[in-house]
Amino acid sequence: MKKQIIHEPHQTKRNKILTTLITVPFILAISGLFFVFEASYVRAFADYGDSFHYLKVQAMWIILGGCLMFLLSLFDYHKWYYLAFYAMLSSLALLFLVLIPGIGTKVGGARRWIFGFQPSEAAKISTIIYLSSWFLTKERKRFFSFILLLGLLMFLIMLQPDMGTATIIFSISIAVYFLAGVELKYLLFLIPTSVLGFVVLAQVAPYRLKRITAFFDPTVDPLGITYHINQILISLSNGGIFGRGFGASKQKHLYLPEAHTDSIFAIVGEEVGFIGSVLFIGAFVMLILYIFRIAEKAPDRYGRLLAGSIFAFFGIQTLVNLGSMVHVIPLTGVPLPFVSYGGSNLLLCFALMGIILNIARQTRIE
Repeated sequence: MKKQIIHEPHQTKRNKILTTLITVPFILAISGLFFVFEASYVRAFADYGDSFHYLKVQAMWIILGGCLMFLLSLFDYHKWYYLAFYAMLSSLALLFLVLIPGIGTKVGGARRWIFGFQPSEAAKISTIIYLSSWFLTKERKRFFSFILLLGLLMFLIMLQPDMGTATIIFSISIAVYFLAGVELKYLLFLIPTSVLGFVVLAQVAPYRLKRITAFFDPTVDPLGITYHINQILISLSNGGIFGRGFGASKQKHLYLPEAHTDSIFAIVGEEVGFIGSVLFIGAFVMLILYIFRIAEKAPDRYGRLLAGSIFAFFGIQTLVNLGSMVHVIPLTGVPLPFVSYGGSNLLLCFALMGIILNIARQTRIE
């Protein structure tokens, strides 16, 4: 009885964190489901003759994602160490396959899908698991091997091309390397290398240079390269402080590109306004802070690396999406976790939450 009393505060705090880590993703996903319908029913009716098409598909992915999160929450996270190599090998194979005509599907000039699934999304979780496993022990002279692997991943993703995902994987990889504390001085080497790579990519594909120009001056080509960002800014400005109201968005009527996918926050801002958007962002901040707390208190180095990497993923991807919506960074085509339409994104996010939940279940929180 005495032992039970001693452990009661610890159990209460852990249960509170577990409850938050379970409920917040579902709150975001269900809110996203509503806004996916709001942003897509006009396009869905035009494309499929069914206004509820995207709603039904997204609902199916949320259910599958929830099941996946539950299953992975029961899977001991230490076992990922033994699966890490095979996960990375599978991701590299899929990234090769998606580039082959007849296997990979080309949509909008980019070859990113195999049977409706994006291998680049699988590469994110593979990168997290593999690098966390690789840096479990602190060994010297790993930096150049690390750069070779990172370069191969980014090369394959840029061939699709998918600059947004390449940016996310690059950022996650640097975050894992930093968290591992292995020869941090070599990270300085990446500064000039990254700048040079950025310049080369801009020269190879002029449309990337146009995107940068559009970022600095949205008035350059209002019906062309800057059309997208201008429509996003119109959506957010229309929302004002309190929003136009649920269902009252005008931009969803085929004015705003990618309204139900990467640009869904613009519809959120238009309908619920500044106040609602702050509350919406607050849910992400709460989720990310709770993941950080698990990373800080994880019972071993592997748990800290895994949870820290997942913290980096959600923080970076959310920041990149929202930053591009409010014109702080250039548009990159990165989905908003749990909210944007898309099965690959939803399954990835719920899978990572399942891993976090398993770490949390084995973590003692004072």
